[in-house]
Amino acid sequence: MNSFLLLGLVTVVVLALIGGALVWRRRTDRRTGSLHRLLELADRLEMDLKTCRAGLQQAHAVMSLNPDLPASGEQEARHAIDAGLRSLLQQRIWIRDEAPRASQEQLDSAVSAMKGTRDKLRPLLIALDRAQHDLDSAMREHLRREHDA
Repeated sequence: MNSFLLLGLVTVVVLALIGGALVWRRRTDRRTGSLHRLLELADRLEMDLKTCRAGLQQAHAVMSLNPDLPASGEQEARHAIDAGLRSLLQQRIWIRDEAPRASQEQLDSAVSAMKGTRDKLRPLLIALDRAQHDLDSAMREHLRREHDA
């Protein structure tokens, strides 16, 4: 066999191996990135839900005549947030049990769903923060008027 032909064949095989390794590496990096993004979004969503819960508790305590007795609206909000946290726990269990074997499409779908949930929650958190600020201002004004009277 001609040495140039043999050298060419070896070069093609080496290039194919390098190409395959690069494709595998790219796939692995994408998968790792998706898993990392999914876990990061889960952590952020949990923080968002807990922030929401704390803000609602604080707002209801300020508005309630008896802070030890939650209002019905507070109970509904508490149940909604608890349901969100339970749903997030189910998602974390899926990540733990299924994500290592999940397809890239399934991972991308999970990332997209988690991002969508956070995007829907963000305006509610902003509104809650704004309402808390307005409530604090109203309470300060009320206390100032009581003090002046």
